[in-house]
Order: sequence, then structure tokens, then C-alpha cells
Amino acid sequence: MKIHILGAGSLGCAIGGTLAAAGSDVTLIARSREHVDAVNARGLVLRDAQGGERTVKLAAATGARSLAPADLVIVLVKAFHTAAAIEGYRRAVGANTIVMSLQNGLGHEEVLAAAVGHERLLAGKTYVGGVFLAPGVVRAGVKNKLTLIGEPGGGLSERVQRIAAEFERAGLKTTASDNINGVIWDKLLVNTATGALSAITRLPYGPMYAMPELEATAIAAVAEAMAVARAKGVALSIQQPIDAWRMAGAGLGPDFKASMLQSLEKGSITEIDFINGAVVREGERLGVPTPVNRTLVACVKGIEKGLTA
Repeated sequence: MKIHILGAGSLGCAIGGTLAAAGSDVTLIARSREHVDAVNARGLVLRDAQGGERTVKLAAATGARSLAPADLVIVLVKAFHTAAAIEGYRRAVGANTIVMSLQNGLGHEEVLAAAVGHERLLAGKTYVGGVFLAPGVVRAGVKNKLTLIGEPGGGLSERVQRIAAEFERAGLKTTASDNINGVIWDKLLVNTATGALSAITRLPYGPMYAMPELEATAIAAVAEAMAVARAKGVALSIQQPIDAWRMAGAGLGPDFKASMLQSLEKGSITEIDFINGAVVREGERLGVPTPVNRTLVACVKGIEKGLTA
């Protein structure tokens, strides 16, 4: 299968590199010229939490202008770059190209559908983790980390099952879901548990998970998000708030950093508006109070403001 990773940061490299190592024809599309040049010159180095390392040969590019259409485009750009990224990619969309978002948060599918059409679109969420270490070098948290994909309108299609099989062949634990809306909210709960807290405290997972005060705050934030999801009529598989907290850290090393913290350390804004902020907006619309998430959003936005002050 010919696959383009649109937004080949740490997570995109973890997934794309794993697929390429198993024989998929993968091209990484990233904004960083230094990162792209390193991958093209030396290959992509994937390190795991157990200290293992492998180098994968695959192609990388800074844009889609010269690329032939792919069978599958996996969108993994930051939420606030989605519209611009898919607009820049449109000329590489072929007659049979499938576009699938594995991004964190809510609202990406609507943006992508407006650009390429609902008929091309698949949705999904992944619990794979990645940390950018250096140009061409990524720590990949792949082992036993589930990816779920499905049709936005529900049901199981041949194309979903075919892509799930491609992921499974590469060793990426993958499920074809007939309730992808519930999957999206399940992943939102996991991101709600750790992303903002890691960004605010600047702590990696080891010390963060050692603090009962942070665990209690995470559980409270997830409980609010679950209340919003239930008011919306979403069928969740996560039944208790603490389960989202535990899932977020499962299989990841003590030095793993949430993507929001990684963004701040690069001097970038975060995806807070699409995660905890999405919980707040949906809560307002449905009349469900979300004071903990509102506070987390305010704190992260305050830190973002400090980056440009």
C-alpha cells in the first residue's frame, strides 16, 4: 500500500516508520527541511522504551507537489494546521485516495471533508506515542498501543478492514470499529487526562504519575468530559475516569512527554482548544459544567501567551 504521512512529526514518524519497516511504501511529509534531509540521507531511526533501535529506509518530503497520489493519506498535523495542510496537499489526491485523520481532539474530520469530500474520509484514533529526539531520530511507543479506525457514518467497510490489515501486518495493533465516534471521544478522554497537566507542570510521565494531586485533577477533568459525552449521546468504552488516566500512561517510559509539553518546549502553541477546550465548548452547548477543564485551558493559554510576551 502506498501511504503518505501528512504531518510526520514524532507520532507520524513512529507510525510511518513502523509501516515502512514492514514493507509499506511510505513517504513522510514534514515541515522541517533538516528532519526531511536527515531521513533521506540516513534513514529514520526509531528507538523504543526498552532501549532498542532500528533504522528504516523510506522517503521524506517537505511538500506534496512532486508526489504521485497515494492509496492512503494519514493526517497527523497539529489540529490548528489541518486546513492549510490539506489545502497544500490537494493536488496529490488521486481518484482513489483515502484520507484518514489520526489527530488528537475533535473537529478535524469536518475540515478535511470540506477539502476532499466526505466520500474519501475515514476517521481514527491511535494510542501510539512518539517523542522527537533529533532530526531523523524518534522514540516510538508502539508496543501494545491500539489504533482504531472506521467510517465516520458508522459500519464496517472493506476499505477500513483493508487498512486495518495493513497496520496489523506491520505490528501496529489495530481494530476496525463500527463506532468511531465513540472511539474519538474515548481518545479525547485519554488526552484530557494528561496533556494539559503535563504542559502546565512541565513534567514527563514518570514524576507526573507519582503525584496523587495530579492524578486527582486528571480524574476530575475526565469525569467532566465523560458527562459531556453522555449528554451528547456518545457510547463510550471507557467506563471510569481513572481508566483514561491509566490508559494514557500504559506502556510509556517515565521520560515520555505529552504532545502539549513537547509543543511548548519547541516554543509552539498547543492543541488545547481541540482537546480540553473542545470539552468546554461542548459542555457549554449542552449545559454541562466543566470548571476543571476550563481552568486547565486558561492555564495552558497563559503559558502560550508567555511564549510571545
